Amino acid sequence: MTPVMTPAQVRRNHRGPTAGLADGYAQANLIAVPKDWAYDVLLFTQRNPKPCPVLDVTDVGSTSTVLAGNADLMRDLPRYRIWEHGELKEEPADASVHWQDDLVAFLIGCSFTFESALKKADVPLRHVEQQRNVPMYVTDRECRPAGRLHGPMVVSMRYIPADLVDTATRVTARMPAVHGAPVHVGDPGALGIEDLDRPDFGDRTDPHEGDVPVFWACGVTPQAAVMASKPPFAITHAPGHMFVTDVPDTAYQL
Repeated sequence: MTPVMTPAQVRRNHRGPTAGLADGYAQANLIAVPKDWAYDVLLFTQRNPKPCPVLDVTDVGSTSTVLAGNADLMRDLPRYRIWEHGELKEEPADASVHWQDDLVAFLIGCSFTFESALKKADVPLRHVEQQRNVPMYVTDRECRPAGRLHGPMVVSMRYIPADLVDTATRVTARMPAVHGAPVHVGDPGALGIEDLDRPDFGDRTDPHEGDVPVFWACGVTPQAAVMASKPPFAITHAPGHMFVTDVPDTAYQL
């Protein structure tokens, strides 16, 4: 079974994917960019709210967030990604040696936040059952560009029993701040995804008989934009290795 951990325990001690951890608390994606690129990122999130719903933006150089008062964004995620000119350079467990004084950090809603609501509605989560990271895919749907930033939408996928798809849609639609309702159900080819067994990020998940693939917009989308737009520097979370906040997930339910 997935261990029960508080948000602070996850932030201090956990170094793997965070699906199913700190049940009942919101999780967030991270992207930090130099001040010169911050407006582009902010405009990108405003123009693409489905994959990039913003929960908090830090002051320049700050590593704190109102989402968790005692947290340090340089150290309290399980794993980071360091980007230079769109190239992934390193995946450290501590980003403090890479953090720059002019960085602005964006915390973006994560679909892991609505998973406790899905469980309460008796919707199974195959990736949690199988102790795997959720599978994520780059689609052929281009986001609306903003300044120098452009790129495709990324989606996360969960296999859902066919008779529970409407329930999953209804439950998640009540939480638009963490991606809301699915963007697609069924044929992955409609999103330009060729093979569900080969995710671009995360792990392959095994379906049960009667399951159908359901796709939600994903906060890894800014990383796809980093790869496409090649800013000189960025720090992000490693996909599935989220910032666990102190905010109850119910705070984001309509």
